[in-house]
Amino acid sequence: MTTLRKGSRIGSPATIDFGRTVRVLRVRGLTARFGVRSIVVSAVLLVAACVVALLALGTGDFAIPPDRVLRALFGNGVGGDELVVWEWRAPRVLMALVLGAALGISGAILQSVTRNPLGSPDIVGFNSGAYTGALLVILAGGGYYATAAGAVGGGLATALAIFMLAFRQNVKGFRLIIVGIGISAMLAAVNTWLILRADLDAAMSAAAWGVGTLDGLSWSEITPALIVLVVLAIVVVPVAHRLQILELGDDAAQALGVRVGRSRLVLTALSVAFTAVGTAVAGPIAFVALAAPQLGRRLARTPTTALLPAAAMGALLLVACDWISRRIFAPTTLPVGVVTASVGGAYLAYLLVVEARRN
Repeated sequence: MTTLRKGSRIGSPATIDFGRTVRVLRVRGLTARFGVRSIVVSAVLLVAACVVALLALGTGDFAIPPDRVLRALFGNGVGGDELVVWEWRAPRVLMALVLGAALGISGAILQSVTRNPLGSPDIVGFNSGAYTGALLVILAGGGYYATAAGAVGGGLATALAIFMLAFRQNVKGFRLIIVGIGISAMLAAVNTWLILRADLDAAMSAAAWGVGTLDGLSWSEITPALIVLVVLAIVVVPVAHRLQILELGDDAAQALGVRVGRSRLVLTALSVAFTAVGTAVAGPIAFVALAAPQLGRRLARTPTTALLPAAAMGALLLVACDWISRRIFAPTTLPVGVVTASVGGAYLAYLLVVEARRN
């Protein structure tokens, strides 16, 4: 995790602590503090994610050894390796990596804003809202891009409704979660009713998409989403330092000069945007945004939720779950959302037990 602070003296010595801060850099009046353990843990997680991605690119009905996968990736493939790797498997694997990182960032932002490990887009209801928007478009006969627009619109509308209902002089994290859970339950009922009222073909298509799946993705479908997610990642960097300050509490954040209400609104909007874009591409994939930030935080041993370990852990979780979903019952392929829900459900139970014992 990197934080930025103004006003640090030029030439001040760097603090070395493997668990937290390693080095201080000053660029144009901004001081950046880098956590060494966070960087090391994130690098290890990213390497593990790349290894799983390499295995995923080579496994399937047409198996390809890792060395040939690497040759195909660099344009020196043998026979039909380049076609299989680049055209058939690479869009899915790349989307799993990027989308997993996006969900990890989204969950980390929301957990910091709410100061609660249960503050996740799928718990609060942003996923349900994005699914409702996409579902309306699917049942109306809309195409891929219309469905994506419906998912983004539904997620943003749900976030706005939750904020308006949770607002009382200020938006408190616990109140936001409670209101979000209620809205999520209502939208889940609406989604079920919409599917039951639809004709059979549309209902089956909507239900399959609603589980969360990366099947059948092509470059033309994932390229716009990749561009948007990269832009969002760039946008979140300048405001990321506010997350640690917000976790200190509203009074402390205000004393440090942070406009709490405005910061919370901007950061939540970014969290919703990451979730909505992911839902637009692959449907509502559950529990990655919940588990990745906490697992990354525990491995990096950071005092607050950090974005970089959360993104790396999210990428590893989703690409691994997608690989499992393809191979566990091969040649039958499961939607990746089924695997993430199974893994995430077990993690949620563990988290609830730990929190209960702590209290």
